[in-house]
Amino acid sequence: MSGHSKFANIKHKKEKNDAAKGKIFTIIGREIAVAVKEGGPDPANNSKLRDVIAKAKSNNMPNDTIERGIKKAAGDANAVNYEYVSYEGYGPSGTAIIVDALTDNKNRTAANVRNAFTKGKGNVGTPGCVSYMFDKKGQIIIDREECEMEADDLMMLALDAGAEDFSEEADSFEVITDPDSFSDVRQALEDAGIPMASAEVTMIPQTYVSLSDEQDINNINRILDLLDADDDVQQVYHNWEE
Repeated sequence: MSGHSKFANIKHKKEKNDAAKGKIFTIIGREIAVAVKEGGPDPANNSKLRDVIAKAKSNNMPNDTIERGIKKAAGDANAVNYEYVSYEGYGPSGTAIIVDALTDNKNRTAANVRNAFTKGKGNVGTPGCVSYMFDKKGQIIIDREECEMEADDLMMLALDAGAEDFSEEADSFEVITDPDSFSDVRQALEDAGIPMASAEVTMIPQTYVSLSDEQDINNINRILDLLDADDDVQQVYHNWEE
């Protein structure tokens, strides 16, 4: 998700119940399958797969589960073919929402996404209707407590590797990259032994929308909860300042 307290949101997501953890593993499992299909099963020659493996490890996915997913994707010619599909729409009071999905049935996914928006008094729009309000960036979040490197040294390491920006918050550091440089920057931090709470290419809102009406807040939470419960949905981006 998004919001200014990025690290707090990440910790909150990781502390969710086992059902949520299962959803995260499902998401990553599909990403592994797509990465292997597109670039092969060897992470040394497949930067996309390396990035997905790093994401899996940051979400505490067991190594044997990761390896099983890679072997299954590499060895099963009849494996399910997942397609990327994206939806854009509006939540309460004009909040902007982007939904990325990996699906083997686009009709089912489209119906489920539309249903989630409708139940939260929102509506699905046309492609491009809200994505112009976001910037696609690589985003790496580092827990200050777990990072032994000094802030200035960490900043120089990230910038030398190709990062666009580096910022400090009370409990974390944030590294922003161009999407094409993300893999190189993430790899440089990993090689330096920097523990990453989160590392992914994401959509960052240019501005945020505050909601004060209780019904609007209930409605957008309804949309987000329904989308979060859908196994086809990989990621949801929004500009609601929670």
